[in-house]
Amino acid sequence: MNAPLANFLSSGEISWVILGSAVVAGLAGWGVYVYIKSRPTPAELERRRRTALHTKGKMADATLVEYRENIIMYSYAVGGVHYTACQDLADLQSVLPAEMWKTIGPVSVKYDPRNPANSIVLSEAWSGLRTTEPRN
Repeated sequence: MNAPLANFLSSGEISWVILGSAVVAGLAGWGVYVYIKSRPTPAELERRRRTALHTKGKMADATLVEYRENIIMYSYAVGGVHYTACQDLADLQSVLPAEMWKTIGPVSVKYDPRNPANSIVLSEAWSGLRTTEPRN
């Protein structure tokens, strides 16, 4: 039969086991905290996607079909395949034109040549909207 743990360890050894367990638990908690804090937020991931498409994407003609609140819907064709996509512009309010409805119609789109469905019409550093009016 199994004897209690106290029969095998002295009180001093039990203290070291408890202290060691506390240190391991503390280090594990710290590791989880650092991991969670180092992960990029969804907004940061979207900003990185827009930046990557702006710098490495190919450009094509598209048609802005609809603008509703902070969402634009557009369609374009790459290699004979037609795509319909949408982009959330909530983080890009500072670069939108004052009268967004005037941009309905032809626009430019930047897309990933390896995944043409991944595309943007607007980023912090580039705009495919064909309007000359800056937002005040």
